[in-house]
Amino acid sequence: MKDKIVIIPTYNEKENIEAILRKVISLEGGFNVLVVEDNSPDGTADIVKRLMQEFPGRIFIKERKGKLGLGTAYIEGFKWSIAEGYEYIFEMDADFSHNPDDLLNLYNACANGADVAIGSRYISGINVVNWPIGRVLMSYYASAYVRLVTRMKVRDTTAGFVCYRREVLETIELDKIKFKGYAFQIEMKFTAWKFGFNVVEVPIIFTDRKEGQSKMSGGIFSEAVFGVIRMKWRSLFRSYKREKKG
Repeated sequence: MKDKIVIIPTYNEKENIEAILRKVISLEGGFNVLVVEDNSPDGTADIVKRLMQEFPGRIFIKERKGKLGLGTAYIEGFKWSIAEGYEYIFEMDADFSHNPDDLLNLYNACANGADVAIGSRYISGINVVNWPIGRVLMSYYASAYVRLVTRMKVRDTTAGFVCYRREVLETIELDKIKFKGYAFQIEMKFTAWKFGFNVVEVPIIFTDRKEGQSKMSGGIFSEAVFGVIRMKWRSLFRSYKREKKG
């Protein structure tokens, strides 16, 4: 049944990928997985392909020529998922910083009225484990800054653990999303909100990776912060009217 697909971008995730795929596949409700693989030199793709043989029709892979940016990985995954007919399309990390069990909570939120369900670190306090305090504060105040500039009510604007209903991704015109790095997460939420979709936050506990190397950096957050004003400016010249369905 093509109902739920989880998109997981990967680059050098051999320590995590098998465990995360087995966990997602084991969840109730039939979650399938699409791995968007950026030519990892550590053999991540080989592990995925082996598991594809074990779970035919449940795990898929899109291989790319190199590291082309988080945003482009998700957009390729979104387009593939729409073409394949999935209704609920998720994004999550490969490293268990997002608890796969929370996929059920995100799905339930969208199945019960939300158009976008965000796994939020900040909707009920600050729920982050194993991050240095400086990184926590940088992330928290980056989201506060985004709220100030955009007037969007979302508390975790940089969150990368999200469920989108298919209609949202069909409406927001993915080719108009400008950001390629972590600011991509902000732009996706902002665009969905501007189109009037119901965006909700579901509390999660975010746990920093135990295996592999983080892809995060201060420069990534700088991109998110300084790009927000440009994003807000561009939005003043775009129409956000949704076409009515027949």
